[in-house]
Amino acid sequence: MTDRDVLPGHIKPSHYIVSLKDLDFKKWTYKGTVTIDAEITAPTKDIILNTLEIKLLDAKVSTDQKNYETKKFSYDEKAQRATISFDDELPVSKKSRVVLDFEGIMNNEMAGFYRSKYKPTVEPSKSVPRDDEWHYMLSTQFESCDARRAFPCFDEPNLKATFDFEIEVPTDQVALSNMPVKSTTPTKDGWNMVSFETSPIMSTYLLAWAVGDFEYVEKYTDRKYNGNPIPVRVYTTRGLKEQGRWALEHAPKIIDYFSEIFDIDYPLPKSDLLAVHEFTHGAMENWGLVTYRTTQVLYDEKTSDPRFKNSVAYVVAHELAHQWFGNLVTMDWWDELWLNEGFATWVGWLAVDHLHPDWQVWSQFVNEGMEAAFRLDGIRSSHPIHVPVRDALDVNQIFDSISYLKGCSAIRMLANHLGVEIFLKGVSNYLKANAYSNAKTKALWDALSEASGKNVDEIMHPWISKIGHPVVTIAEEPGQISIKQSRFLSSGDVKPEEDTTTWWIPLGLEGKKGEAGIAALSLEKKEDTIRGIDDDFYKLNSGATGFYRVNYPPARLAKLSQQLDRLSTEDKIAIIGSTADLAFSGNGTTAALLTFLRGFNKETHSLVWSQILDTIGSIKSVFGEDEQLKKGLDNFALKLVDQKVKEIGWDFPEGEDYLVGILRKSLIGTAVASGHPEITEEALRRFDAWAENQEANPIQPSLRASVWRAGVQKDPARAVDILKREWFNTKSIDGKLFCLSVLGLTKDADVLQKSIIPFNFNTSPPSDAVPSADMHVLAGSLSNNVIARPMQWEYTKKNWDAIVTKIGNPIVVDRFVNVSLSRFTSEAAVADIDSFFADKDTSSFNRTLSTVKDKIRGRAAYKQRDAANLKEWLGSNGYM
Repeated sequence: MTDRDVLPGHIKPSHYIVSLKDLDFKKWTYKGTVTIDAEITAPTKDIILNTLEIKLLDAKVSTDQKNYETKKFSYDEKAQRATISFDDELPVSKKSRVVLDFEGIMNNEMAGFYRSKYKPTVEPSKSVPRDDEWHYMLSTQFESCDARRAFPCFDEPNLKATFDFEIEVPTDQVALSNMPVKSTTPTKDGWNMVSFETSPIMSTYLLAWAVGDFEYVEKYTDRKYNGNPIPVRVYTTRGLKEQGRWALEHAPKIIDYFSEIFDIDYPLPKSDLLAVHEFTHGAMENWGLVTYRTTQVLYDEKTSDPRFKNSVAYVVAHELAHQWFGNLVTMDWWDELWLNEGFATWVGWLAVDHLHPDWQVWSQFVNEGMEAAFRLDGIRSSHPIHVPVRDALDVNQIFDSISYLKGCSAIRMLANHLGVEIFLKGVSNYLKANAYSNAKTKALWDALSEASGKNVDEIMHPWISKIGHPVVTIAEEPGQISIKQSRFLSSGDVKPEEDTTTWWIPLGLEGKKGEAGIAALSLEKKEDTIRGIDDDFYKLNSGATGFYRVNYPPARLAKLSQQLDRLSTEDKIAIIGSTADLAFSGNGTTAALLTFLRGFNKETHSLVWSQILDTIGSIKSVFGEDEQLKKGLDNFALKLVDQKVKEIGWDFPEGEDYLVGILRKSLIGTAVASGHPEITEEALRRFDAWAENQEANPIQPSLRASVWRAGVQKDPARAVDILKREWFNTKSIDGKLFCLSVLGLTKDADVLQKSIIPFNFNTSPPSDAVPSADMHVLAGSLSNNVIARPMQWEYTKKNWDAIVTKIGNPIVVDRFVNVSLSRFTSEAAVADIDSFFADKDTSSFNRTLSTVKDKIRGRAAYKQRDAANLKEWLGSNGYM
């Protein structure tokens, strides 16, 4: 395997016994013993395995011939490997046992075996770890390469084994792992050793455990598995379990749904969901013990924004999909990670659509998921979905929207082309053929080809292995259209050598004479001509199932704006997205885009409005440094939403449709941001009433951000003080995130300098220091604020080392770099970023840094090219 940097192949593990004891809640250390049953396939004096921040104490090896022992250890910290050296050669042995004693650290970097700080909502158990500021829970996060932080192991996805796990914990705390508890045995005073049943064969990154002051709510699946329903629990720290009810309402149904559509029963005897107070991502699919960021698994009907109903349901579905696709069948190596994530994203939305058809989640995916993928994939420094990964430590560099959102878009496109039923049949065959082992993408393509009779590898190869995505440009003649595919770059400067890919493109053509509905046509060469077109109405990419942009002639775009009743929700979202991207790249203009958007003032669908308002927001983020342009764009937005925002009002009637509530939030938010006099006045009235007495005058959760924003706009110093107190004291799971996002909107430079920017980077006290896991929220908001953006960057440059030390986890550093820097709009900013990072270690975020600079270059070019024409259009149309 010369294309991979892997461990030597002469030790093949088959079973681990991991035993942890002597957890020290002051020094944050523990002792452990790992016993590994393995085959030695070649004579060797050295055992090389993975460790990180682990101190090996003693090593013993027993074979069927002899016993060996050593204390000779050497460490390669960069490669995260330890070499255990023996005086005598270890012989070939089918059955050998390696026993390692070690010491480890319960770190605070959200990786490996780590501690999460939190403030209890009720009196906690006496033994819960605490200091002067926080209480702590313990949990693990091993994907992709951090099992080695918790215990010495062969930490590669295709070195699967079974696991026995046990851990010594205080008697008044709860221990969890992948499998049910097997036994609880008293050890020293006040402590028990909790042992768990043996796991199925699985990769090291899927092992998990947690210790804390946990309680749970429980339900059972409707279906029976081996004669019994599966118990499903949502665990939280004490006092929060009732907020797990919404996730619990979904998880058993989703387990049953996936068991049916995959035609494979859920493979474990239980399913636990655990809310973790500090978390790098949204969730982690540990087999049988899925861990979640609190906002992605907890929901309170009284205090949570209804949008989190949607995200909790989806994230629960996504992680449960991995119990089959990723856990039962695992990628052979990290370069196949896209398949795990892309499939789980698609089938997660499929499950939510099954449970909540009224939410219209595929329209939501087009608006959110596909648009995010288009934005990242449209820059020069994008990468193919499938990227060769030599070193597993580089996997986080490619784990981005390309991996899972473009991956999901490609899978959705294929599923729609084959038919969802046939597609799922192929998936089921793939899972059955590769259960409890590893597989490559080609194995799935082969199963889908067999099920469908189509050459799936040929169809999908360019989408997976080539960089970028196409734009289909249309030229019209009477009764026919000529279509041409080319690579889309948001900078608009595609070079011939960058435009060599020919994609298979499902045209989704509606409007072919003599064919009702959608014609089954595809574009499989660079250019083609289609005859028999209805000159009055046609459209491409019906339902936005294809991952490509469409460039209609200007006259056709204008005509479509008068035919909105003939477009589906997904069509409208996709056409707006294409038109916006084409304006950004210089293949269209902002004036043409705004002219098109004016036709939507009577639109009723919340997700179309989301796309419209997102688009206006994106334009403002590029041109908003010019006060005149900002005012003109605000006036454009106000005129567009005025009638609708007054019509929808402030009240949420009982039993109102979920999407109507989402629309109200979007419209009122835009109205306040753009300075709508009546809406802003009402928002201020509500802010003042709430500030005076929060219990008597609560704000409807989905309107918090709009009301708080009005307060920040009117009196920044007062509002910031109030919101920082609210951030520290709120019991609302998502309330902290909304506080941070609104605080970043402050335009007062003095308040920003003294109260907000340092707040994000401080390490103490808790009331004035944002935890590292949430820093991206405030950083992103500050970055979108033209006053705060350069101030935050100056602070970052002066305090870089301290910031990296505070954040710790490289994934979170990468996220911070992305959200804090990508909204600049000048080439000078690119030069400044280059200059600053020239002597810094950027190895953990190199790809993101390239992406950031490409984004800025595109924004700078767009601003320079279109600012004067935009100003002229806004003036001549009465917005300035």
